[in-house]
Amino acid sequence: MQTRERWRTLLAEIGAFVLAASCGGCDEPGVLLCDGCRLQLEPDPIELRTPCGLPVRAALRFDGPAARCIRRLKGEGDTLLARPLGDALGAVLLPVLGEGIHPVPAPTSPAAFRRRGYRVPDLLISRAGAEPWALLHHRGRHADQRGLTVQERARNVHGTMRVRQDGRGARVVLVDDVVTTGATFDEAARALTVAGFDVVCAVALAATERHSGRNANPPTTRRK
Repeated sequence: MQTRERWRTLLAEIGAFVLAASCGGCDEPGVLLCDGCRLQLEPDPIELRTPCGLPVRAALRFDGPAARCIRRLKGEGDTLLARPLGDALGAVLLPVLGEGIHPVPAPTSPAAFRRRGYRVPDLLISRAGAEPWALLHHRGRHADQRGLTVQERARNVHGTMRVRQDGRGARVVLVDDVVTTGATFDEAARALTVAGFDVVCAVALAATERHSGRNANPPTTRRK
């Protein structure tokens, strides 16, 4: 079964490559990623906290080529972009995966999975070189998060996630493709903690700009 799934993934990526006509970051023809856009995907970690205080580390800012590549992965089926994006995620994910700590992807809604045929956080974790532990599932529906304030996002997702099994103290790291206010991470952490898991921290591929009117905890970037 695993071999069949690997072949299915490989064929999907070959198909995406054949169909890809331009750079994922700037639309330069004939390449998956041009040299300039590939440089823009070099990790530049951002540290922040969710409204409930969970520490989060993101590899990139959600703007420019990074944002365009993520949108193409999520909205246009360009799964080959998961490899360079997964490399960027790995820079912030792999260092926190100590012995006995497992990455738990944020859940993908059934509708999004049917539309794409894959789960973006799970795919990125795999491309980062780790094994996703798919514990979380959506419970019921919630409104689109776009345009909501921090408080509205928190209320919108509260109680919408459930966990497959008892944690018995197992240590986990939450993973998502994009963090905006951190409400999704807080709801995931709540569900996992109630189930007996120890949530160490959260990591994301990219963090959006967080304006004073939308979020009280702006990120800081550390450049080397």
